[in-house]
Amino acid sequence: MKLTYINKRWRHVAVVAVMAMNSQLSLAGAFGFDRPGEGLGTAIVPQARLAWEQSLPTANYIESDDHGIKQSTLTLQSDVLARIGVGADTELRIGWDGAVWQRQKQGTLTQDSDGIGDVTLGLKRAINTHDEQFSWALLAQVNLANGDDEFSVEKKIYTLGSAIDYQYSDDLNTTMTLYYEMQDGAFAWSAIPGLQYKISERWSGFSEYVYHKQESQRSESTVNNGVIWTITDNLQMDAAIGYTFSSAQPQVNAGFGVAYLF
Repeated sequence: MKLTYINKRWRHVAVVAVMAMNSQLSLAGAFGFDRPGEGLGTAIVPQARLAWEQSLPTANYIESDDHGIKQSTLTLQSDVLARIGVGADTELRIGWDGAVWQRQKQGTLTQDSDGIGDVTLGLKRAINTHDEQFSWALLAQVNLANGDDEFSVEKKIYTLGSAIDYQYSDDLNTTMTLYYEMQDGAFAWSAIPGLQYKISERWSGFSEYVYHKQESQRSESTVNNGVIWTITDNLQMDAAIGYTFSSAQPQVNAGFGVAYLF
C-alpha cells in the first residue's frame, strides 16, 4: 500500500511538472520577438528569462554617382540583442552592432575594412491598457558610441520610444512605433507604422514603412518586408529586405535572423 501511494504521488508530481512545462511553452508562444524590422514590439520577456535575437548577418548596400564615377559601399554585420526579464512588465535590453565588414569601391579602387560596432543599453516597460486586443510599451535607450571609429555613431544617442499594437484578429496585427532621438544637441524622430499577418500555422509576414527626419537634414523613407518562420513556440527564424527610396543615397538592406527565448 505504501509503495502504491508513493508511485501515485510521484505520478502526480510528474503530471504537475509537465503541466508547468507546457504552461511555460504557452507563455513563450504568446511572447513576441522584436526582430525583424525597425519597429518596437510591445511584448515583455517574462521575469528571469532571456530572449536572444541575432542577425545571420545583415547586409547594407549603398550606391551613388559622383561626377560620373560610380561609388558603392557594402556592409555586413552580425548585430545581436539580448532581452532580460527583470520584472513582471519590465525588461533590460543589451544590444551590440557586432562584428562589421565593409567594402568600399570608387571607380576601379577597392578598400576593405572591418571592426566592431556600438553597444546599446535600454529598458522597455509595458503599460497596462486593460484591453486584450490593444497593447502599449515604452522604451528608454542609449547608444554608447563605443565601437571602432569607422563603425560608430561617434556621439552618444539618447532614444525614447513608444509602441502600440492592435490585434484585429488572430491573423492580423497593426503596429505603430515612434522614436525620439537626441545626439550632440541635434534632434531626430521616426514614425513606423507596420502590419503583421498570418500566412499559415507556422509562417507569417510583415510590412512596415519607416519615416525618419533628422534636424537640418533631408527626410528618409524606407519600406521593409519579410517573413517569419515560427519553428517552435520559443524559436523563430526570419528573412527581410528593405529599400530606402528617398535618401540622397538610396540603400538596400537585407538579411536573415534567428531569435530564441530561453
